[in-house]
Amino acid sequence: MTHKTTLLTSTLLALGLAAPALAQDVPASAEDDVLKIGLVYTLSGPPAALGVQARDGFMLYADQVGELGGMETEIIVVDDEGRPDLAADRARELVQRDNVDFVVGPIFSNILMAIHQPVTSTGTVLISTNAGTSTLAGEGCTPNFFTTSYQNDQNHEVMGAYAESQGYTNVFLMAPNYQAGQDSLAGFKHSYTGGTAGEVFTELGQLDFSSELAQIAAFQPDAVFTFMPGGMGVNLVKQYAQAGLTTIPFLSAFTVDETTLPATQDAALGLLGGANWAPDLENEANEKFVTAYIEKYDSVPGTYAMQAYDAAQLIDSAVRKVNGDLTDRDALLAAIKEADFDSPRGDFSFGKNNFPVQDFYLVEAVKRDDGYYGTSIREKIFDDYVDNYADQCGM
Repeated sequence: MTHKTTLLTSTLLALGLAAPALAQDVPASAEDDVLKIGLVYTLSGPPAALGVQARDGFMLYADQVGELGGMETEIIVVDDEGRPDLAADRARELVQRDNVDFVVGPIFSNILMAIHQPVTSTGTVLISTNAGTSTLAGEGCTPNFFTTSYQNDQNHEVMGAYAESQGYTNVFLMAPNYQAGQDSLAGFKHSYTGGTAGEVFTELGQLDFSSELAQIAAFQPDAVFTFMPGGMGVNLVKQYAQAGLTTIPFLSAFTVDETTLPATQDAALGLLGGANWAPDLENEANEKFVTAYIEKYDSVPGTYAMQAYDAAQLIDSAVRKVNGDLTDRDALLAAIKEADFDSPRGDFSFGKNNFPVQDFYLVEAVKRDDGYYGTSIREKIFDDYVDNYADQCGM
């Protein structure tokens, strides 16, 4: 093992969360010979589980190979604390003070929009492992911004297509009021042509949904579609069941997944979601990833972990292709674009806007044979799906 990990936050210890396993420290005596990567994730507050999964997924691969790209590697982990202003400052520090070669993250789209310009304007490569705003997939695309996740609309489009196939004509829509929430409802409506019983944007971080649940009870829609990641999703699922609304189909994305199921457990069983992957997807790379993650962290990985694991694989493959020469930026960007690695999700390539072309699935919350709660593939909805904004990208 020859990578060094630096934590630029005390939040992990304050929360009692496990820090990434540290390999043997290697002194960065010659900066040109050291690959430097900054991870920017939300590691504190109610959404911390999402950032922890992403950090752990990235660190899992880094620990497996020791040297990313065959180079001595320094990984600097920062907590954006869910604050766009703080995230922007820390991204500038990573680029200007720490001279990182890559910035990886974040979880939330408002954080991505805050760090995008400070990172990409310097020529540094930014790889988002979760947030994928429509603005950056279309006219705002840039050569040194990539995402290993999706365009925000896409998982929600899965649920719109499912609602359409079920003949629903009156769906209640609910999401937090920020870019990803707006993208989520736009994505759902892109695949769904029926009517809506209501369309509600809540505060980001809201944990009490009594008012919205009262509206759902009054409207009695054919189904509810929602996007509520992290602690928001945990509370919503529990409160939905407590309100006696389980007869109304609950459709979601990033609401019932491996980050929320440990808390919701049986209250979420059978609930459906849209995803680009699930832990039981059958391929060799996925079996290796899921087995290693469970062994290391004693939990089932979610998409946040998988997509960050892929970002680490992507960096590893690209840096090896250029033989560690990070000074030739055009060659490095071309090597990244090749995406020469085996993703746990199976088929993976980059479209013209540097967003993935991949498959999407309807997934269901289940209790696994090993006793963990997780999601399971129910059916494939989209095959090699290109996002709706790629044609607006001028690259």
